[in-house]
Amino acid sequence: MSEDEKYQQLYAELSENGDLVYVGKLLARAALLFPQKIAVMVSESNKLTYHELYAAASAISKHLEQKNIKPGDRVVLLYENSINFYIAYFGILQTGAIVVPVNTFLHEKELTHIIADATPKIIFVSDSLAPKLATISQLPPLINQQELTDISSKPTTFTPYIRNNDELAIILYTSGTTGVPKGVMLSSRNVITNVIQGGARFKMSEHERLYCVLPLFHSFTQNTCVWASTALGATVIIIPKMSRQHLIEGFALRPTVMLGVPGLYALFCRFKTLDFSSVRYLICGGDALTDTIRKYVELIYGRKLCNGYGLSETSPFIAVNFDDVVTPTNNIGKPCVGVELQIRDGAPIGVLWVKGPNIMLGYYNAPEATAHVLVDGWFNTGDLARLDAQGNIIICGREKDLIVHKGIKIYPQEVENIIATHPAVMMCAVIGDTSPDGDEFPVAYVSLKEPVDHAEQLLTEYCKQHLAPYKVPRKFIILSTLPLTGTGKIDKKELKKTAAQ
Repeated sequence: MSEDEKYQQLYAELSENGDLVYVGKLLARAALLFPQKIAVMVSESNKLTYHELYAAASAISKHLEQKNIKPGDRVVLLYENSINFYIAYFGILQTGAIVVPVNTFLHEKELTHIIADATPKIIFVSDSLAPKLATISQLPPLINQQELTDISSKPTTFTPYIRNNDELAIILYTSGTTGVPKGVMLSSRNVITNVIQGGARFKMSEHERLYCVLPLFHSFTQNTCVWASTALGATVIIIPKMSRQHLIEGFALRPTVMLGVPGLYALFCRFKTLDFSSVRYLICGGDALTDTIRKYVELIYGRKLCNGYGLSETSPFIAVNFDDVVTPTNNIGKPCVGVELQIRDGAPIGVLWVKGPNIMLGYYNAPEATAHVLVDGWFNTGDLARLDAQGNIIICGREKDLIVHKGIKIYPQEVENIIATHPAVMMCAVIGDTSPDGDEFPVAYVSLKEPVDHAEQLLTEYCKQHLAPYKVPRKFIILSTLPLTGTGKIDKKELKKTAAQ
């Protein structure tokens, strides 16, 4: 079956009454179609079927209704990866309220901003994350972990409130790597369309077992392990903590689809003995994948690591490269069905703009920021890209990260890919600094696998062998670790602060 045919099949399956199914009805639909299928599991002794998950979530929905939560109200969900996340998430959506799953790694100041911006009526919070809210004044009522457990332990039924598919349904706050967190507004149509787009590209079915180790608040995980899994009746294997024990225990449950950021696959390479025999796809997203990490995955495990691309603003998938050929890691394949592309402001490399029914409604309470990136239905990704002769998208880096040296453009991702191939390098990031005369030049931040004498000189000579002189970083700054965002990306905003000091 071709990708277009799979898209049409999934579109028909996820439609009712002449339109796409509403996202808040996904769980009730799954409970009807796959009642005894395992929906979520942490282990063989800790799991729920779709019927059980729906019954527990329905108890939450009834409780929220009793608390006067109405369609359109915002409800914040601050929870680690757990079955409770799913119970609360669908409990909220079924009432017609807007679910706001929040990054669990954020600082108290960032949480304060999000809560003030979203003005939630209620906050669901786990025991371990509750202390982060202790210093925030004027909080709405909280539902703690014990309360959630008590409420959901009384299973019931609930008829989901069906809102218009084009109304706001979910707010996903960005990680704030380029400023304060912004609330990405997604409609049900955005969500379900992108589920169909991704499902058509992956050829997903109800028989999948998705390995969920990335945080559930992240858009990549939301799509695959919350929306798509429930829409298709698949099983999610929840990894509660990123520890060696939990990762290995998850593999014992025989996943068929692996989802991870580059750093996770680098960790798998250190393990060297994981059993990937049940896995159909190893999919990488969330940050730029280096050639080194993909090479080691292929050498150690004999499997291709498929590179995906998307943003929270695009729900998130734009493209995933599943072609069984050797291509550079910044080749992320052709766009998913229904996604249009334009390369603007340059040739052959320019800013990537995309258009389609998966594009967000805008940023919550931020019309100026919305107008900056959304123009006539086209979304400015902020990424520099080009198209090859086959129509594949080649990502060249972030527009904001572009370094202009004496009028010549330097793409940090190109330099990072070279540095990352050095056998002593663990992680690296390249940012621009400014000389007294106002000219920009590249600076590399590097963490090493183990201490190396004269590392800066060694890496400088290495880059000179592979890069034009103007692309070679003027400075190499060796750090024990590089700062990461809550979603596992290298935090270039923090590195730029360090450079400015």
